[in-house]
Amino acid sequence: MKTLVKLWTSTSLVLKIVVGLVVGAVLGLTVPQFTYISILGTVFVSALKAIAPVLVAVLVASAISKAGGGLGPRFRTVVTFYLATTLLAAVTAVVASYMFPVQIMLSDTTEGSAPGSLFDVFSRMAQDMVSNPLMCVANANYIGVLFWSIIVGLALKLKASEHTINVVSDFADVVGNMIRWVIQFAPFGIMGLIFSSVSESGLYIFTTYGKLLALLVGCMLASSLVLNPLIIAVYLRANPYPIVWACLKESAVSAFFTRSSAANIPINMALCKRLKLDPDFYSVSIPLGATINMNGAAVTITVMTLAVCSTLGIEVSLPAALFLSVISTFAACGSSGVAGGSLLLIPMACSLFGISNDIAMQAVAVGFIIGVIQDSVETALNSSGDAMFTIAADLHSKGMKPKDIAELL
Repeated sequence: MKTLVKLWTSTSLVLKIVVGLVVGAVLGLTVPQFTYISILGTVFVSALKAIAPVLVAVLVASAISKAGGGLGPRFRTVVTFYLATTLLAAVTAVVASYMFPVQIMLSDTTEGSAPGSLFDVFSRMAQDMVSNPLMCVANANYIGVLFWSIIVGLALKLKASEHTINVVSDFADVVGNMIRWVIQFAPFGIMGLIFSSVSESGLYIFTTYGKLLALLVGCMLASSLVLNPLIIAVYLRANPYPIVWACLKESAVSAFFTRSSAANIPINMALCKRLKLDPDFYSVSIPLGATINMNGAAVTITVMTLAVCSTLGIEVSLPAALFLSVISTFAACGSSGVAGGSLLLIPMACSLFGISNDIAMQAVAVGFIIGVIQDSVETALNSSGDAMFTIAADLHSKGMKPKDIAELL
């Protein structure tokens, strides 16, 4: 038994998910009458629904309570880059979703009603924000969860002892382990979800997911290869691609396979050390980037939310969509360090448009089906951006140019 457990945990999650996809599709085509297989997908989604609000609450509170002070102009610059590019990535996702709208397969969908105006969105959000914090967690009210988590984090930072802050951090790690355990069962859950989808809709389901995946990856590549380099080019007034290619080669490739910005922190730091950057600077900016530089997560939240709206026939106005970009930016900052973290924040974004948690969690399940590629590309974009903007900020402070860094590569 121990040997089987060890073999299971040591096998790549990506490989296991791929196997689950194939097995679920084959079973859906060959034995569609075995409907009990779909129970695996139902249980998996239910487990995610149960733990997701707690996960968001403790991660955000812990991150804010441990946030350090500034480190001068470079630090302010790199934080501005992190947040601005995350917002730009979300806006890019909005534009792309308008140009290439996609729909996803949802079961038991009902007609949704869009907010009458942007004021209605703000009004609903304000009411949700000040709901009872415990009820916010119990009812998966993600707007309220984020609001109260920020308040708790700030209160801990100002008044709590270091020991108390460490306890909160430990609890965040515990919940993180819980979600990782749940994710270990993702292959079985995805097998059940794929079986249910294929047995009901046939292989057409993959065409729909293919379009969605193409939209997500396209937005992320545009952010990584166009938007981020353009910002660095304006900032340094020089060709940014020596930095871009170095970060893609040494950071993005490893992040693509580890699917963890946190796990990629040592790799980014090693790159910064080899480029002879200031260790006092990158030792803070790199871990911070792993927390708040979430371009890919913002793209995922925005695209998936608008896809749900399109599926339900909800017309989203441009101002409301841009407001969604802002919300996605802040929400993305709370998705770090967790496999599939951005997917777990989709219900929060969907709630802005009156979409129920049950329907939104179906979108999360779709996200896990395509997550083999989506999460890998998302992590590669996020983690390479950490190194990219850290290098740019340090170069600017020293009056150097990307060509100077290229000589060190």
